[in-house]
Amino acid sequence: MEEIKTVITKSGKKISFLYRPDPPRGGMKHTYFTPDRAYVVQFFNHSEMEQNTLVQQRLEAILGKYNPTRSQEEGGAKGNEKKWANYFQKRFCWPVDIVVEPELGIVCPAYPKNFFFDKNASDLLNLNGKDKKSTWYTQKHRRYLNESELGDLKGLLEVSLMLAQSVRRMHQAGLAHSDLSCNNVLIDPKSGSCIIIDIDSLVVPGIYPPDVIGTMGYIAPEVLACLSLPRGHRVAPSVYTDLHALPVLMYEYLFCRHPLQGKKIYDNQSERKNEFLQMGEKALFVEHPVDDSNRPFEMPFTIKDMGQYLEQLFLRAFTEGLHCPQKRPTAMEWERGLFLTLDLLQMCPNAKCKQKWFVAKKEQNHCPFCGVKIERIPYLQSYRNIAQKQGQWTFFREIHIFSGKILYDWHFYDNVYCNEKAEAVELAIIIKRNGTWFLQNKNIQGLYDGAGNFVPQHGFLEIKENTFFRAHMNEHDLLFHVAI
Repeated sequence: MEEIKTVITKSGKKISFLYRPDPPRGGMKHTYFTPDRAYVVQFFNHSEMEQNTLVQQRLEAILGKYNPTRSQEEGGAKGNEKKWANYFQKRFCWPVDIVVEPELGIVCPAYPKNFFFDKNASDLLNLNGKDKKSTWYTQKHRRYLNESELGDLKGLLEVSLMLAQSVRRMHQAGLAHSDLSCNNVLIDPKSGSCIIIDIDSLVVPGIYPPDVIGTMGYIAPEVLACLSLPRGHRVAPSVYTDLHALPVLMYEYLFCRHPLQGKKIYDNQSERKNEFLQMGEKALFVEHPVDDSNRPFEMPFTIKDMGQYLEQLFLRAFTEGLHCPQKRPTAMEWERGLFLTLDLLQMCPNAKCKQKWFVAKKEQNHCPFCGVKIERIPYLQSYRNIAQKQGQWTFFREIHIFSGKILYDWHFYDNVYCNEKAEAVELAIIIKRNGTWFLQNKNIQGLYDGAGNFVPQHGFLEIKENTFFRAHMNEHDLLFHVAI
């Protein structure tokens, strides 16, 4: 039986919530919805948290000077603009106020609707209304979901990019999550989106120590390896441990397996000890390029199928960076690699292919996921002008195309990136008509083909092998060559 109760927040607001005797409980907090279900009110499970002044100070810092979802003008992170704050409001379930009466707690936005399963998510389980924790989409849990819920490679790469951007922004603010895991990241592969939750336990290095060491499977090897030591000699969660959990999550999304769980057994007597060694001191990447002793018996596709950028990042994360935290790729490197990889995607011609997309590579003649034969289609090679050397160009990157692909300003300039600072204006779209490829100019003011012919707004430029085009707008615009 629910009844309406009221809390008072630090900002002086009175907020009503629906009290029930058996609220949902996590490891740290229990949760109640507001009557309109737009927000949740959360209280700590342990009363001693209320007496801990560090907890209160940390909450104030997280809601204030370290908050990327508020502009600096609104009391958020230093230098944060309103546009950037709005961008990251969709990527975090960030607390908006602190409850001070009747006890310490927080107020958070409720998760957006797309992060809850509906009645069509599964024919085997009743998942209606349950939140989409990442664990549902990895390894054995996937079998309970209907195929329509699983998304495809493009959606999972977009989820990974959004996650990398969010972690990068946290780290830029000086924060670490400390428990980045399948339980604290909700994902929606259908829309290519994710949201990070449990923000109130963030670690501010050197100021607010972590409350937890993390979730098994995502805890960094250096943390697990020293858990038996006295507390003062252990490795605590930090930015570096986030940089282990981040690629573990992304590897699980893309390959539906754990990067360290292979066939190798480290202790036959104790399953728990074996797991600690497997994830900690003896951790070995299942795709290690030299040592294949932990290789799974079945590995239908590998990091090589994800293109050069992600292959190199996964190798760094799980070989040289596995036991040397300082060598792990940063979240910004992952963000950049995922952004570049998304522009290498090509649509699989097989309508029944579960992944629907693949990362295009030279000399490739089949889809790595379904095996169907693929045709070679044109792709774009972009070149940037060498500084202070007018007319001299150097290779920048590749963009593979499909009908309906939209090109933004970050595709046409060498100094714009797909992040919160970009304008995200649609400059052009790729179209295929009667077997011929075209680029339609949507918002480019100075588009010219290789012969110097002007292509007006809403006009079409044919994409054919060994031709050039360029958008003459500023010193950072790129030259494009059509290859096949």
